[in-house]
Amino acid sequence: MDGPADPGQRRTPSSVRVEAFSDAVFAIITLLVLEIGRPEVGHGDLGSELLHQWPEYLAFAVSFLYIGVIWLNHHALFAGISRVDSGLNWINLGILGTSTLVPFSTGVLAPALSEGTPADQQAAVVLYAIVAALMSAAWVPVFPYLHRHPDLLVDPSEARVFRAQRSRPWVGVVSFGAAAILGYLFGPVFALPLFV
Repeated sequence: MDGPADPGQRRTPSSVRVEAFSDAVFAIITLLVLEIGRPEVGHGDLGSELLHQWPEYLAFAVSFLYIGVIWLNHHALFAGISRVDSGLNWINLGILGTSTLVPFSTGVLAPALSEGTPADQQAAVVLYAIVAALMSAAWVPVFPYLHRHPDLLVDPSEARVFRAQRSRPWVGVVSFGAAAILGYLFGPVFALPLFV
């Protein structure tokens, strides 16, 4: 049964379809490896050109780790959710929508680090930090929402756990905001550790 039989109660279908859709979105995001350029070189220059692309590898690694953490957090979140309603669906779409921006910001960051001017590098770092901060901000409403809607949880008594996690997304918002400022004022080398 997908929801309560009483027509006065809201319909809350199982979370299985939302989880499957979310996993598919995260799987597509991992295609960000396509952003790593393939060098076009003459005979004997491939090794040096591959080494020259180290900023692209670094940007990919940082983004892959970031998306991995997002997926792990999302997976852990939905392990405690049995049903969804329209509010939770919209919150989840916000999380997924901001996650899909990560490959774009990675694609801008990688070439800027390897070949861009200092101004290009600053702009790319600020873009990446803004996207990451938006991604963190997308998680802000989820914990209070689940605290207020314990009927969506596998164990409604766990609602207090979600209430206690309200500050977690703000750590990311503040960290990535600081990365944007440091990267802009002092250069990418100061922002990259905060990205990690």
